[in-house]
Formats: sequence, structure tokens, C-alpha cells
Amino acid sequence: MFLIKEKKILNQNTVSMTVEAPRIAAKARPGQFVILRGDEKGERVPLTIAGYDPAAGTVTVIFQAVGASTTKLAELPEGGMLCDIVGPLGRASELDGIKRAAVIGGGLGCAIAYPQAKYLHDIGASVDIVAGFRNMDIIILEEEMKAACDRLTILTDDGSNGRKGLVTDGLKELLDGGAKYDVVIVIGPPIMMKFVCKLTKEYGIPTVVSMNPIMIDGTGMCGGCRVSVGGEMKFACVDGPDFDGHQVDFDELMKRNTMYRDEEQHDCNLLRAAKELEHHA
Repeated sequence: MFLIKEKKILNQNTVSMTVEAPRIAAKARPGQFVILRGDEKGERVPLTIAGYDPAAGTVTVIFQAVGASTTKLAELPEGGMLCDIVGPLGRASELDGIKRAAVIGGGLGCAIAYPQAKYLHDIGASVDIVAGFRNMDIIILEEEMKAACDRLTILTDDGSNGRKGLVTDGLKELLDGGAKYDVVIVIGPPIMMKFVCKLTKEYGIPTVVSMNPIMIDGTGMCGGCRVSVGGEMKFACVDGPDFDGHQVDFDELMKRNTMYRDEEQHDCNLLRAAKELEHHA
């Protein structure tokens, strides 16, 4: 069992959870992930590590309560216990030696992009962050991102925060303004990563994406997280999650990610119905 040392509600359905896991915290690096279960009957939930503190022996994950398992996970209290947490899994991001970087985050992807930016900023690299959200109500980690970069650009689809646009608009503005980057790191919905990669390819900038496809065991045995990269089959859990964004087949990835959408929605509806019954009992 693993102690939930801190729990924060970041917005209506997004939760930050810091868990006591000293052996994982000692080895964790940006880009890696953990798999956890809330209880013995719970689904295995893979989550990228949003923060780690070796001295305190803790790791932090940020997730949205969008399905049955993550909704149950979000209900666990601070001071409560997780049944399991395994990690760190995956290959750490290759960040050493980078002098100038743009880190692009979309929605919840900002929780994954933030530790990348912070690591680079801490080792002295020049970092620009471009973050995109649907509206201002779901913006997360704004202050943390400000502290981890030289320039922060936040855009929303509806302009409710004062800057309307997509992350590609923000990145193009920086590039056209003379910004030079050794690499662009982009993390978010596949459609967003696809179009950022199309843009950076035009400018000839190496681009790294973090893959978060369907995943079960996290060891490469189930094959559920396979992605096509440069015409070869890769497994996000052991070969990634970072890949050359210009080589990823995003269309195939997006098709695979929707395979179980009906089942996921069904499970979530069953959970809501059960809660309604409990409420009226």
C-alpha cells in the first residue's frame, strides 16, 4: 500500500496526487511513467510522472477523472492509500546537452510537459513554453510553468484568457519572431502533436513527442501500446514514450486510440448510475 501524501483539485475534473514511493522517486526521470491501481479490483492506470522528489520520497501524477477507474481514483482522499504503484517505466527523455528548447503542451499534456521544461530550465537551457487549453477554466500549472521557462505563452480555443488560438499559432509566432531551437518537445492530444510536427518539419527543427496510447502491462508484452514510427512497429511502454515526431504515423495512432471508446463510455455511465443509486438509497 502507498500513502497519498497530498491531493489537489486543479480544476473541475483534474487531480494532482502526490504519493509516497521512495524507491520510484529515487530513480524517476522526466518522461517516464508509473502504473497504479486504486484498489485490488481496480484497473491498471498508466500515468506519466508529473513530478518527483527523491529527498521526500514522493512522486506526483496528474490525471483527469474521465472514466470509471480514474473517477474512483480521484475519490481517494489525502491520507488514503493506493493499492499499487509500479515504476519508473519507459525510457527517460534525452534532455542533456540541449541549449534552446520550445516545450509545447496541450491540455493535460502540460502536466507531462512541465517536468521536461523544468529539467531543462534547471540545467541552464533557454526554454519557451507554449500551452493550449479549451478555455481559461481548465488552465493548470500556470505558475509552475512560468517558473520553468523564459517565456510562457498560454492560448485558449475560445480566447477566454485573452489570447485566442492554437499552440501552433503560438509556436509559429515565436519562430517567425526569430526564435531558434535545438529541439521542440510536444505533448498533448495526437491531433495537436500531428500539426505541431507538420509545422516544425517546415522549419527543419527536430521534434520529440510523448506517446500515450492504449496500454495494459507496461512491459511490452501485451502489444496494446504499439505505434508506427518510421515504418517500424514500436512499443510506447519500452521503446518510448518519446519518439521522433516527424516519424510517427499519427493517423494510425488516432484510429487505434478510439477502438474502445464505446466500452469506456459504457463503464463510465455504469459508475454514474451506481452512484445515483447509492445517493438515493
